[in-house]
Amino acid sequence: MKGVLFFKSKPKATPADLVRQTRDLLSHVHSAPNTFQSQSQSKRQVNMINTIGKLLEDLKLILYGDSDTQPVASACAQLTEEFFREDTLCLLIICLPKLKLETRKDATLLVSNLLRQKVRSRFIACDYLEQNLELIDVLVGGYENNGMEITALHYGSMLRDCIRHQDLARHVLESKLMMKKFFDYVQVARYEVAADATETFKQLLTRHKSTVAEFLSKNYDWFFVEYNSKLLQSPNYLTRREAVKLLGEMLMHRSNSDVMLQYVSSRDNLRIFMNLLRDSSKIIQVDALRVFKLFAANENKTPEIVGILVANRNKLLQLLFAELKIDNNGDPQLQADKAQVVKDIFALDVKVKA
Repeated sequence: MKGVLFFKSKPKATPADLVRQTRDLLSHVHSAPNTFQSQSQSKRQVNMINTIGKLLEDLKLILYGDSDTQPVASACAQLTEEFFREDTLCLLIICLPKLKLETRKDATLLVSNLLRQKVRSRFIACDYLEQNLELIDVLVGGYENNGMEITALHYGSMLRDCIRHQDLARHVLESKLMMKKFFDYVQVARYEVAADATETFKQLLTRHKSTVAEFLSKNYDWFFVEYNSKLLQSPNYLTRREAVKLLGEMLMHRSNSDVMLQYVSSRDNLRIFMNLLRDSSKIIQVDALRVFKLFAANENKTPEIVGILVANRNKLLQLLFAELKIDNNGDPQLQADKAQVVKDIFALDVKVKA
C-alpha cells in the first residue's frame, strides 16, 4: 500500500545485552573524575547514573521476578554468565559510592542473588571471586571510618553473601591484617556500621566450622590477646555483650574443643570471666556464666586454676546466689548452669581438703 510506512519494533534487550550496557556505563562512571570541569559533563554523569539505576532494576526483575512474573532459569543463567564473563562485578563494587541510594540497594540484592546462582551445577560467582580475591579486600575495607556509612552497610551485606562460600571466608580468615581490623570495625563510633561489622565478624567465626577451628588453632595467641583486651574488656557495653556471647558460641562448639581446653587453662582468661560475672549488666553476667562453667567443669584444671577457684569460692557462691537470682519463670538453662558451677566448686574444695 503506497504511502504507508511500516516500522519494525526495536528488539527487546536480552539479559546479556542489559549486563553489557550496565558494564559499559559503569566503566564510564569509574573513569570519570569526581569533580567536573563543566556543567555539561556533570549532567552527562548524572544521566549515566540514572540509566545504571534503571538497568539494575531490570536485572533485578529478571533474577527475582515480581507479583506477575516468575524468574526464568535460562534468563537467569544467561545474565549470570555475562555478569562474570568480564569485570562487571568489579566495576559495580568500585562505583557503588557514586550511585544513588536506591541503586545501591538494588546492586546489593543483585549481587546476593548472583552469588547463589548455579550455572551448569557451578557457582560461577564464587569461581570468579576466587580469581579476583582483591574484591573481597575492597568489601572488607568498606568498614573503614571514612564517612561513607551507607556504602559500608551495602559492602557489608555483599561481604556476608560472599563468605557463605567457604573458600572466600578462608581468604579473610587467613589474612591477619584483615582479621585484626575487625577488632576496630566492631567498635566504630557509628552504631549501624559497628553492628554490621559485628554480624560479619560473627559469621566469619561461626559459619564454616572446620575452617574456623583451623584458624583458631593456628592463630590462637594473637587472636585471643586481641579478643580479650579489645572486646571482652572494652569499656563499651554493647561490645562486651556481643563478645561474651560470641566467645561462648565458639568455645562450646565441639569442633573447637581443643581451643576451648586451651582457653580455660589460662588463669588470665579465668580472671577476665570472674570480673565479667560481676558486670553491671545482667545479660553479660548470664552469658559470662555460660563460659565460666567451662573453667569450673574442666577435668584437667591446672594447679593455678584450682587455686584461684578455691581462694574465691565464697565470693563466687555469694555472687551466684545473691546476684544471679532466678525466679520460677526464669531461664532453666541458667538454673542448670548455676547448679553445675556450684557443684564443681564444692567438689574442688573437697579435693583440696582431702
